[in-house]
Amino acid sequence: MTTLLTQSWSWWFSGLVISFIMFLLLFFGKTFGFSSNLRTICAACGAGDRVKFFNFNWKAQTWNLVFLLGAIVGGFIAGNFMNSGAPADISANTIQDLSKLGFNAPASMQPEEIFHIDSLMSLKGFLILSLGGLMVGFGSRYAGGCTSGHAISGLSNLQVPSLIAVIGFFIGGLVMTHVFFPWIF
Repeated sequence: MTTLLTQSWSWWFSGLVISFIMFLLLFFGKTFGFSSNLRTICAACGAGDRVKFFNFNWKAQTWNLVFLLGAIVGGFIAGNFMNSGAPADISANTIQDLSKLGFNAPASMQPEEIFHIDSLMSLKGFLILSLGGLMVGFGSRYAGGCTSGHAISGLSNLQVPSLIAVIGFFIGGLVMTHVFFPWIF
C-alpha cells in the first residue's frame, strides 16, 4: 500500500480524482479554495467585531477548515513517513538553467538557496520570503481567491472571472520566471 501512495500517479487518474471531488463539492453546494480559510480563521477569532469583511457566518465554512487541517496533517505524514529522501525529480535542463542562476541541484523538495535557515537570516532571503508571502496573500485576496480556488473550483463552475484570474496567474508566472527570477538571482 505504501508503494502505491509514494509513487507518481498518472495525470488521468489524478484528474479523475479532482473531478470527483469537485462533483461532490458542487453537489453539496460548496466551493473549494484555500485562501478563504484565512478569512474564516480571522472571523472565528472575533475579527468580525472590528472589521466588516470578517463579519459573516464562519461556521458554514467549518468543512473547509477540516480540509485545511487534513492538508497539514497529510503533508506532515507524507514528509516524515512516506518520504524516500530522494531529491525532487526535475529535468536536467531545469537543473542546468538553475545552476546558471547560482542554484545547486536539489537535495530535497525546496531549494536551499531560498528556504534554508541560513538564507532566511540574510537580508535578501528575508526580503524575498516576506515580500513574496505578502504578494501572494494580497494577490489571492485581490483576485477573490487563490490559484487552486480559481483554477479548480472556479473553472469547473464555468466562471469567467476565474478564467481571467487563471490567465493572469499564468502570465504572472511566466513574467516572474523569465524576467524577475533571473534579475533577483
